[in-house]
Amino acid sequence: MPEGPSIFILREQAAAFAGKTIARTEGNTSIDKARLVGQRVVSVRSWGKHFLLEFAGFALRVHFLLFGSYRINERKDAPVRLSLQFDDGELNLYACSVKFVEGPLQAAYDWKADVMSDSWDPRLALQRLRAQPETLACDALLDQTVFSGVGNIIKNEVLFRIRVHPLSTVGALPAAKLRELVEQARQYSFDFLEWKRQFQLKQHWLVHRCTVCPRCQVPLSKAHLGKTRRRSFYCEGCQKRYERPDLAAPPQ
Repeated sequence: MPEGPSIFILREQAAAFAGKTIARTEGNTSIDKARLVGQRVVSVRSWGKHFLLEFAGFALRVHFLLFGSYRINERKDAPVRLSLQFDDGELNLYACSVKFVEGPLQAAYDWKADVMSDSWDPRLALQRLRAQPETLACDALLDQTVFSGVGNIIKNEVLFRIRVHPLSTVGALPAAKLRELVEQARQYSFDFLEWKRQFQLKQHWLVHRCTVCPRCQVPLSKAHLGKTRRRSFYCEGCQKRYERPDLAAPPQ
């Protein structure tokens, strides 16, 4: 599933379509494709994992799910979900979810929650985290109402970077460590963006899909944790598990 920085790159690549008018559409989507014909693209935007094309009075929202992809001014050998064709180019979307968003985008999205937005508000993220003290750190980082755009790669790498075990509870984290989690969710997202642009992202993974801790030189643990059940890669040696005494399991 593409994470926020990957969608940010798509936004940059598709920016040339802003101001242009859709001449033709095709694809196996169930939405009303004819509605898009003749529409001028007002802006090309993104929010977290959502790619957005804004028109007058509505927008097109694209979510790439687990296996979605796109091609600009070329096609791949696969059924196209939605093809937007302009007089001098085309945007082709595959294996994704496409939906209309009615009304202005400013009213439809909480831009303060997008970790890559200029409107990102770390204080609001802290406030929302403190309101859910029993939430596990691995689930909190994937909460799109708090960290829009953060996905599983960023989750694993941030927790390793700040030395926090994924099964730590938010309410047990010291104030400084909670602030560090918020800061690094944004910082790592921009690091991800730069490495992705340089085609070097995987070379910088320290734990995600890795087998040995680069700090402790011991085998990493791997498990599907939390309510999200997403894969976590972590070190039992250097990532501390923070738990509130009142929430910890009783002794056996």
